[in-house]
Amino acid sequence: MNEELKMRKLYEQLIAFWNMRSGDKMSSLFADDGSIVGFDGTQENGSENINARLSDIFKNYKSNPFVYLIREVRFLSDSTALLRAVAGIMPEYGAEMNPDLNTIQSIVTVKKGDEWKIALLQITPASWLGRPEEVKALTKELEDAFKSMHGL
Repeated sequence: MNEELKMRKLYEQLIAFWNMRSGDKMSSLFADDGSIVGFDGTQENGSENINARLSDIFKNYKSNPFVYLIREVRFLSDSTALLRAVAGIMPEYGAEMNPDLNTIQSIVTVKKGDEWKIALLQITPASWLGRPEEVKALTKELEDAFKSMHGL
């Protein structure tokens, strides 16, 4: 498997584990000293702290699954890569996607032996102040991806 495909698979696993609501599995994708900056600005450092925070979120809050589109995979060196994606929260059946929950997600990864691990996951709201047309376009793009994933 080529290295770009490995990056894509790593991100797809991250999203799949979020959608499964598994802090254990999500945190296993991080380097031991990895970090996460969440949608609300919460920051956690270290895979154990990441696991604890994610497990708390899944225990105490309802979290719908993400739908995503990978925008870029860029190798910064032989052992460091950046993946950028956009994501939105899948709505309840029959509901419209909430553009306030659209995000830009970036992961910086490091290669440990033959395995890639997440060094940083940054989740930023895609609010794009003063550009409602761009927010609407992103929401439509994510809704189309959601429909395509579910054969709608």
